[in-house]
Amino acid sequence: MTQSRELVIDASVAKASGGKEATHPTAGAARDFLLAVLTICHKAVMTPEIRDEWDKHQSNFARRWRRSMVARKKINPVSPEESKNLGQQIDLIDIPQASKTAMLKDCHLIEAAIATERRIISLDATARELFSVASHNVKEIRDVIWVNPADDSGRKVAWLKDGAPVQVKWQLGHK
Repeated sequence: MTQSRELVIDASVAKASGGKEATHPTAGAARDFLLAVLTICHKAVMTPEIRDEWDKHQSNFARRWRRSMVARKKINPVSPEESKNLGQQIDLIDIPQASKTAMLKDCHLIEAAIATERRIISLDATARELFSVASHNVKEIRDVIWVNPADDSGRKVAWLKDGAPVQVKWQLGHK
């Protein structure tokens, strides 16, 4: 049996996911990834901030998927402590203020990942790159795995089926 993992699924995935009729590759990849989470034993982490983002941005498909996840008791409500230390460390990094602001907007994903199993699912390649750069200065985030389900989606679904194991090259601190 596949090992169950707790996955922090960003609202970007919920927003992009489309139903069976969706033809855009990203919509299909997001849908296929969410369906795999539903049918495999993994759980979705829902912090209050993540829930609010999903409520604002989820597609009709994601809304139905989320209801199915709740019915199967596959939503893990988490309330991680906001890490002032994480925000302070990001503020000290020598990068443009706009980059810092973008990172602080998504810090809740990192905090949820650190509080659970260090796995983030997001389509936001810019945020991933910013946190990857920050990982050179912020050691707590180096081993956080950031997976974009639209990049080689078949491989990402296979990763889920294998139990979402650590993939060093998907960690933020991997060079």
